[in-house]
Amino acid sequence: MKARTQSSPPTVKADLFGGHFRSFRRDPTEFLTKLSKLGDVTTFKLGGIQAFLVNHPDLIRDLLVTNHNKFIKGRALQRAKSLLGEGLLTSEKEFHLRQRRMIQPSFHRSRINDYAVSMIEFAAKMSDEWRDGEERDIDKEMMRLTLNIVGKTLFGANVEEDAAEVGAAMTTIVSMFNFMLLPFAEILEKLPLPQIKKLKLARKTLDEVIYKIIETRRASDEDKGDLLSMLLLAQDEETGTAMTDLQVRDECLTIFLAGHETTANALTWTFYLLSQNSESEAKFHRELDEVLSGKNLTPADYPGLKYTEQILAESMRLFPPAWTVGRLATEEHEFGGYKIPKKSLVLASPFVMHRDARFWENADEFKPERWETLSVKEAGNKFIYFPFSKGVRSCVGEQFAWMEGVLLLAALGKNWKLRLNSDQKVGLQAMITLRPKYGMKMRIEKR
Repeated sequence: MKARTQSSPPTVKADLFGGHFRSFRRDPTEFLTKLSKLGDVTTFKLGGIQAFLVNHPDLIRDLLVTNHNKFIKGRALQRAKSLLGEGLLTSEKEFHLRQRRMIQPSFHRSRINDYAVSMIEFAAKMSDEWRDGEERDIDKEMMRLTLNIVGKTLFGANVEEDAAEVGAAMTTIVSMFNFMLLPFAEILEKLPLPQIKKLKLARKTLDEVIYKIIETRRASDEDKGDLLSMLLLAQDEETGTAMTDLQVRDECLTIFLAGHETTANALTWTFYLLSQNSESEAKFHRELDEVLSGKNLTPADYPGLKYTEQILAESMRLFPPAWTVGRLATEEHEFGGYKIPKKSLVLASPFVMHRDARFWENADEFKPERWETLSVKEAGNKFIYFPFSKGVRSCVGEQFAWMEGVLLLAALGKNWKLRLNSDQKVGLQAMITLRPKYGMKMRIEKR
């Protein structure tokens, strides 16, 4: 880390109004990347909020692990409680730990192996729907695919007929996260603005689907051993009371959002990167041909898909679905010799750290082979790679996402290769996740 040379962290020139809010909102990843060049600790203003970016593995470890108890989730997720309630993504402290302990068994390795069957079945169905030479928006395709998988594996529900409506509602909610960061958002929410009406309609759509799933399962009184059954059967250790439908709804909505949005984005960017890197794509296809030898994909093939896993790891290095991690300081803390006041917002960005040339050779290049000598676990322990965050707030479904990503890539790549449309613009839309700004229209070609 660089030694401290001034009393306050360096920054960039502020906007005319609102500090750096407009510059940050215009292009968050570019803004944070520019800021990171000034030092390991930098500062900026988001309206009336003092914000800091920490950009060194030691500082990121301090924020997310060593002194995590001095911080709570950032403003965006604090504000998101009006949408997601007190789910795993937004809850804090003891309540969060209790909910996490309750949900964790659903993501045990043995259960994930059972989920793999459904993952492959849904991917095979999509593969059968595709036609040689047709054009599809892979962004929307992956959203539809992962939504169906989450619905089936974790909630025992068939959401295929509702997938388009649910997907659109999810997109609305994700897009509203930026709106929630606006100054005076709490007041704006109470006004009859078009964005607020659209948001309320999206929330109503999702509530109808989720409450219907809950109602159906309660009526059946069946324990399917999935996440939904665990939530419905859970009892408070002290009072013995069960979770209310509202509490179950909050967790379901959170898992629906986090469980399909992130993996869908990772897959979309992966297919884009493969289309731009012919040697990696050819090596990917060779592995599939060797491992599968013309037979159908099964969960047992997962351990053998090493290069496919490296491709996914490299894709999430360059385009991490959760592009930044935010925390609010509940007390004063010090990073790199700089005092961070209470109520400050502190960011650590996987997007920035994953492309830091100090820790990555040819940092901006797509090189899956780098993972032959560097394991994901090792990179995570070094805090130079954290697409699923780290510490007590790390993603509870990380292993689910790894298996799903690898198996879906294999199931679709077995029969198809994707080519980016010549007129398709490519840009980043950094909301709560890192989406392709203009979609991702690609041509389907038979292998």
